[in-house]
Amino acid sequence: MGGAFQAATRGCLGVSEASGIDSATRRLQTALEALDGAVGRRLERDRGQAAAATQLHAFDVDRARLAAELDDATARARALETTNREVALRLDEAIATIRAIVEPSEPGA
Repeated sequence: MGGAFQAATRGCLGVSEASGIDSATRRLQTALEALDGAVGRRLERDRGQAAAATQLHAFDVDRARLAAELDDATARARALETTNREVALRLDEAIATIRAIVEPSEPGA
């Protein structure tokens, strides 16, 4: 609401009425600036929330991938433990067989 409007209203209105309009115009301008600032802050906050949501989704995807990898690694570790026990039993059997063969052939037995 520019100066031309204010000048035109002063011509038709008294000084106190024009002063009231000027005051209302300033208050309106201040309110519009505050609204503009609030909208800008809201847009920034919404962008931040969208970025956070995107990051949260990425974290969920990573968590799911890591959980699957952990499950695979746990299964592999269990398989290796089972294989290790089987190998240890076979080694014990082989050692026992070798001892059985070697002991009777020792002199003085």
